[in-house]
Parts: sequence; structure tokens; C-alpha cells
Amino acid sequence: MNAVFRHELRTYRNGVTGYVFGAFLLLFAGIYTMVYNLKSALATFEFVPSGMCFVFLIAVPILTMRVLAEEKRQRTDQLLYSLPLSMTQVVLGKYCAMLVVLLIPILIMSLFPLLLCRFGAVNLAGAYGSLCGFLFLGAALLAIGTFVSSVTENQATAAGLCFVVMLLNYFLSSLCSVVSSTAGASLAAFTVCVILLAVVVRLMTRSGFAAVVLALVLEAALVALYLCFGSSFEGLFPEIVRQLSLYERFYTFVDGVFDITGLVYFLTVIGVFLFLSVQSMEKRRWSE
Repeated sequence: MNAVFRHELRTYRNGVTGYVFGAFLLLFAGIYTMVYNLKSALATFEFVPSGMCFVFLIAVPILTMRVLAEEKRQRTDQLLYSLPLSMTQVVLGKYCAMLVVLLIPILIMSLFPLLLCRFGAVNLAGAYGSLCGFLFLGAALLAIGTFVSSVTENQATAAGLCFVVMLLNYFLSSLCSVVSSTAGASLAAFTVCVILLAVVVRLMTRSGFAAVVLALVLEAALVALYLCFGSSFEGLFPEIVRQLSLYERFYTFVDGVFDITGLVYFLTVIGVFLFLSVQSMEKRRWSE
């Protein structure tokens, strides 16, 4: 794992991807710090991360598009499979290197509240709580981007798919607000989710039978729950989707609440998508 980690860090140091990523974050951090302070005529920083969190829509695809997809395209993934390392160690090594690239600009941003203290009373607790949420949000999105990169063989495809996923997550709360709150609408939305899950299982396992069986079992359970507790389905899907939004969890930190459940959720998302990335690599390893 250490060898993979050091190799990835060396790649970011010698290439331009890591520098572009860091410069992109710091550029918008500086712009939003200036705008918020001039607009409010007060020394403040806690709202800066919330204003610039949209940069992850572009920055994360840039950083993650090559992490595993490029290995597949150049067939250098065969070298990874021959290493005396498990796929878990390989994926973790690459992911930890990306975390370092994310952490460096955030550490620089952490100096901003201290500099602003010279010009007014800055809410340091709120500022650093917001930065903490920003870090965990970025870490979770990097894990999602790693998984997207693991299922493709082309950097452009990986970047495009990752951008779409980031965009959907960014507007998730807004999108769920247009979904009807009726019980029938929630049932239909859950049915679509079951179908999408079956498609993912089909792509991951190449077993149509397993995908169909899973879809039928989940749909039967869903219909049974609807028949027994129909009133509970009213507004259920929009509320669940809102709770699943990474950005909604992040905004809690911006509001001045250090949400432990939010941190647990971010860590859960990181763990799930890194696990899926490992399984994707293992699937390719044994299919060749």
C-alpha cells in the first residue's frame, strides 16, 4: 500500500493534475472569501466553503478520472494484479494519495480565518467546523469518483460520468422537491430505484438471472410494505433522498452544527464506494 501511495503522490507531484486541482480550490476560496467579507462588511469565513462547494463538480472528475481508468486503458493494471498486494491495498493507496492532494489546499485555506482575525472577530469554531465538513464532503466525493473510474477504461468517459454523478448529487435536494409527495409517487420512485439496482447488479455480475431475482424480491417486499403501511409512503421518497444528499449533510456544518451523524454518513459513503471500487477491480482481475 505504501508503495502505491508513494507512486501516486510522485505522479501528482510531477504532473499537472494535482496542481490544477489545488489551484482551482484556492482560486475560488480566495474569490469567495473576498466577496463574503466585502458584502457583509464583516470578517467572516464559515460561509465560504458552502459558497464554493460547487467546485467539486469539476475538480473531482479532474482528479479521479485517471486514477483507475487510465490503468485499464494502458493495460498497466496487469502490473497491479501481479504485485504482492491485495486490490484493497491498491485502491486505498491511490485513494489516500488523492486525499493528500485534497488536504493540502484545505490546510492553506485553514490559514484564512487566522488572517481575517486581524480585521475583526471571526467565529473560529464555525469556520473550522465548516472546513471540516468541506474536507469530509470532498473525501466522500473522491470515493465516488474512484468507483466511477474503476468501471470505465477511458479518462474522458470517467470524467463525464463522474461529472453527471456530482451534478445529480449537488441538485439532489432540489430535484426531490419536484417529486410528488403522494404514496403512489413514492412507490413508483422506489420501483425505479429497484430497476436501477438490478441493472447495476447485472453489469457487475453479468448474471441476468441474479438481477431479475433481486428485482422481483425487492419489488415484492416493496409492494407488501405499501399494502400494509400505505400512509407511511406519503413523502417518504423525497425525505429519504434529501437525507442521502451529501451536500445537505455538509450544509449542517456550515450552519454551525458539528454533526457527528453527518461525519458517520460521510465515512459510510467512503467505505461503501471504496469497497465497490475494490470489487470492480477484483471482477476485472478474475475475468481476464
